[in-house]
Amino acid sequence: MAKRPPISYLSANELRVYLCGPINGCTDEECKDWREEMKRHFPDAIDPMRRDYRGKEAESYREIVELDKIDVERSDVVLVNYDKPSVGTSMEVYHAWLKHVPVIVVCREGTIISPWLRYHSTKIVHSFDEASLWIANL
Repeated sequence: MAKRPPISYLSANELRVYLCGPINGCTDEECKDWREEMKRHFPDAIDPMRRDYRGKEAESYREIVELDKIDVERSDVVLVNYDKPSVGTSMEVYHAWLKHVPVIVVCREGTIISPWLRYHSTKIVHSFDEASLWIANL
């Protein structure tokens, strides 16, 4: 695979933003609405919902994890929608941190953030607009 230029040389349209957030046990709206909005800002975003395994997690767990890890590694930045705790989200954040991929967390003002999530995050913001601006200026 050809080496990508540093993030600072990429436009928002070229950034591969991994759209990380709860899926298991979530409604279509909870899973998809925010991701669709972010894809308008970042057309090359990597959306794990393109492989919707809801209801098939038990038999597909290896495929889910391996493909999500590949997606995280291919991304320039991980954007986390932290509206509720999620084991998969936490693991993706940790994997991104291990691979030196910046992690931007969006949570409501006043949300109590786990020390683990705070430690492994590059930036914590309180709106998707703020996250988009921050990512565009990486």
